[in-house]
Amino acid sequence: MNQINYLQLIENTDIYSVVKETPLEYASSLTERLGNKILFKREDLHSIYSFKIRGALNKINQLSEEELKNGVICSSAGNHGQGVALAAKQKNIRTVIVMPLTTPSIKVEAVHSLEGEVILYGDNYDEAYVHARQLEQEFGLTFIHPYDDPYIIAGQGTIGIEILNQTDEKVDAIFIPIGGGGLISGIGCYVKETNPDIKIIGVEPINACAMKNSIDAGYPVT
Repeated sequence: MNQINYLQLIENTDIYSVVKETPLEYASSLTERLGNKILFKREDLHSIYSFKIRGALNKINQLSEEELKNGVICSSAGNHGQGVALAAKQKNIRTVIVMPLTTPSIKVEAVHSLEGEVILYGDNYDEAYVHARQLEQEFGLTFIHPYDDPYIIAGQGTIGIEILNQTDEKVDAIFIPIGGGGLISGIGCYVKETNPDIKIIGVEPINACAMKNSIDAGYPVT
């Protein structure tokens, strides 16, 4: 199996016809309280209020004409679904988003507003995911994974490019939230390849620390 060159994938992304570069914003109160200069990367300023559009658009940009014709599907509790729906809307293709029955109505409506088809299924994300993979096979759709895909990771990695381009000051560390791991994988890959002295620090909830548990165990723990 050929090793994936993630740095090259990140540098070759073509997402800025839709994605807008987000600013680094000085956090004055937090800086004063902690005694260190803190900057926020304002990914909430995207039209869907999330970085998820980066990876989704980058992935959909790689699809063949046949795959685009057949449409795409994903499972999501909210943000990834909006990212996929927005990216797919740019290509004018069919988009199916499978969401748990417990998904807040505001997130369902957000996907509808982007012309995505919503299927509510299951009591949790895992059940929605399994159903989406079944529909993928049944209808010949392309599944857009929320994090476990090289092009998703590369799309999120563009945040790393922006961070390093937006400041001339020495960056000591970048703190990155971890869900599935796509965001920290993309940013971490680019930053560490470009400036290995910068610390990459992942942040997880105490009761949902799958990444830490996986690293400790030496294999994926869900």
